[in-house]
Amino acid sequence: MEKKAVILLSGGLDSATCLALARRRGFAAYALSFDYGQRHRCELEAAHRVAVALGAVEHRIFRLNLDQWGGSALTDRSLDVPVDEAAEGCDVIPITYVPARNLVFLSLAAAWGEVLGAHDIFIGVNSVDYSGYPDCRPEFISAFQSAVDMGTRAADEKWHWRVHTPLQQLGKKEIIELGVSAGVDYSLTVSCYDPDETGAACGHCASCQLRRAGFAAAGVPDPTRYRVG
Repeated sequence: MEKKAVILLSGGLDSATCLALARRRGFAAYALSFDYGQRHRCELEAAHRVAVALGAVEHRIFRLNLDQWGGSALTDRSLDVPVDEAAEGCDVIPITYVPARNLVFLSLAAAWGEVLGAHDIFIGVNSVDYSGYPDCRPEFISAFQSAVDMGTRAADEKWHWRVHTPLQQLGKKEIIELGVSAGVDYSLTVSCYDPDETGAACGHCASCQLRRAGFAAAGVPDPTRYRVG
């Protein structure tokens, strides 16, 4: 019998790779996406495509309204998504950071995992995001794993959660190479922070820059559909 795992699936490049890796490691994958008021909602359609293509047992979309207090260019439409700025190496937290997003998402993944009997969670945080997003740093993941062990039935039933971060120390080049070897079709994914209504990427936000550079460095044709202009 396959072990069960909850996979946080945004519909982007990193989370699709995580799902493929979980399947390759023999997990029955339960994909969890979030409709949280993000401006790039076409990623939810991408998440469904990826879940089907990579053989998830189930794909659920959980709805919550992180846009009700804003604080991020991804949830507050009065804030512009930065374009043509450095995609990495910045010392300040980017305006595209959604406050406590991964903390909330991981907690809900654990809640579903308890019901499923799944003790494993996969999340696509990586070393590129670590430089700017506080909820992607390794120390956060370690602290969350300790907290979820104590705050769920794991403490009483004497088992432990395993929060898998297989991309933690990888850049986009390495992630793409790994994903290609695991059978990911990246044309199904959406990474852009500000795509149009059809899902076409802007080509200028930090996420687009990282994605485009990653495909170029990996020597893999970029399947991203960019909008004209």
